Amino acid sequence: MFTISNLSVSYGRKSVLRNLSLEIPEQSITGIAGYNGAGKTTLLNAMYGLFRCAKDCLKHNGTPVTMKEIAFLEAETYFYSGITGRDWLSFFMRKNRKFDYEKWSSLFSLPLDEAVADYSLGMKKKLALLAVLSLDRKFIILDEPFNSLDLESVTMLEIILKRLAEKGRTIIVTSHMIEVLMSCCDSICILRDGSITGRYPKEQFGSLSDSIREEVSARCGGILDF
Repeated sequence: MFTISNLSVSYGRKSVLRNLSLEIPEQSITGIAGYNGAGKTTLLNAMYGLFRCAKDCLKHNGTPVTMKEIAFLEAETYFYSGITGRDWLSFFMRKNRKFDYEKWSSLFSLPLDEAVADYSLGMKKKLALLAVLSLDRKFIILDEPFNSLDLESVTMLEIILKRLAEKGRTIIVTSHMIEVLMSCCDSICILRDGSITGRYPKEQFGSLSDSIREEVSARCGGILDF
């Protein structure tokens, strides 16, 4: 079991995460959903170890998980000017020479010998995903991996994540698209005001969808009365 206990993170006087606790089952896909500004990216950054105040917050059976054990996809990836897709992947090839980059780039339809500057947003996302997946880590953290992907690529990523979980990987994924999380996750946690306010296993995804719709409908009711 992976765990986070009483995690708090602030930016100056602004508290973003407040005594957050979370249990993450091994060999599973856990989704994190919430409103803009709820703290999803901050949570993932803390899990990866990017905050000194949150050092060693992620533990596996009581032992801190290090960066070397995690594959982390940030919400936005920045590429060097003029670099090609193959140049970018060359940094990761040194870490795992057994990974078949040609086969995977063909699956993702990536022109590796073209400049990344000429890639579409979706192609850049797939290149970043390919690099992260090539690390072959047992714990995978993905911040908004479905953003900018087309319908085919979203479905492909869902299949890949499910297969990785079956092969023993433990995955955390955030998304604003609740339907996508429902399609690929074993459970979904709701992050609100810096804390986990609810956790829904797969068999309760229907009630989660209903509760979201009811809440939004109530908020819109007094404004969209025309």
